[in-house]
Amino acid sequence: MDPVRTCVGCRARASRSSLLRVVARDGVLIADPGASLPGRGAWVHDTTECVDAALRRRAFGRALRMSGPLDTQDFQIDHQRKG
Repeated sequence: MDPVRTCVGCRARASRSSLLRVVARDGVLIADPGASLPGRGAWVHDTTECVDAALRRRAFGRALRMSGPLDTQDFQIDHQRKG
């Protein structure tokens, strides 16, 4: 049985294998497709709708418990190129 996580974009519960893990490195949001980087992670569906919703609601900063500003610009640009 695959572990279940909650998408920070749409708040739906889904299996870990169907979500993308993201982490913060030096205040910058980066994707962790292998789910192997150290530190706290947030999970999101790898869709434009869920990523945009999470960015709009500033859900990544809350899920990652960031006290300062979180740079999401590069993550957003990379995701838009991909999708």
